[in-house]
Amino acid sequence: MKRREFARLAGLSVIAISATGFLKFNGENYVADCVTTTDILGPFYRPDSPLRTNLVIKDMPGEIVELSGKIRHKDCLTAYKNAKIELWHCSHDGVYDNSSDEFRYRGTTISDDEGKYKFITQMPVPYDTGGGNYRPAHFHLLITANGYKSLITQIYFKDDPYLLSDPSSSSPQAKERILKLKKNNDIYKIGFDCNMNDVLKVTDDSIQKITGEYRNIGTGTVVTFFARDGDLWVKNEVFGKIYTYSGNNSFEYGGLPEGMFEKLDFKLEKDGEVSLTKTTSYGDGKQKVNRFKRLKAL
Repeated sequence: MKRREFARLAGLSVIAISATGFLKFNGENYVADCVTTTDILGPFYRPDSPLRTNLVIKDMPGEIVELSGKIRHKDCLTAYKNAKIELWHCSHDGVYDNSSDEFRYRGTTISDDEGKYKFITQMPVPYDTGGGNYRPAHFHLLITANGYKSLITQIYFKDDPYLLSDPSSSSPQAKERILKLKKNNDIYKIGFDCNMNDVLKVTDDSIQKITGEYRNIGTGTVVTFFARDGDLWVKNEVFGKIYTYSGNNSFEYGGLPEGMFEKLDFKLEKDGEVSLTKTTSYGDGKQKVNRFKRLKAL
């Protein structure tokens, strides 16, 4: 369907479409050469973490780590002032603080006039996600900058024994995000610069047209979709899981390893009803399709 026809029929208004970063010719086509790759959000994101750069907890185990870098516009050169950078990670025993008022190992900062940001925290550890499947140690980052897609990514560390067995860290997309720890005066230092990028996006008013409670036609379970900062979220036990717009009334869960995807296809009916088809690909040729019907709009 042409974009004009899609916008007229579905009512989701496109507000941003552009190329990402610099482009270079690789012999066959033009590709971006400075994009900061995305990663899964994970199940433990919490919004509204305190505005602070020091996340160190006194008398708790863990090497001190300084994470710093720059946030840049899509040209990969111009500093982005006032970007919001959220950082979160697990504790020394592999636990995320999902409920306390202390927001342990969670913090937010704002990039300065030169796009710079910095956090001081303690080193996270690998942890078992169940059945002996370990995630390598990692930092989560969510960067929000007006005019751009929210950037969700993760940082990993070289020589971690679980890098190759974890689907996200072993993905080719994670190659430039596996960083070397350098120790200086008993503090490990990591530099990580991020370049923002535009994507096809819809207006907040348009996203509101598809938010609400949906019932799985097969299982009867109910899920709730809501809008935040121009993105679509589905509620989970902690806060939510984010999906980004991919065109034609579809949203995708970003950062999955190559060959895997999770896609939401919404259909707006003439009577105002909304239906949803969720397609999940597991990367081994197998797919699962679930169908939902909206029960109540938000």
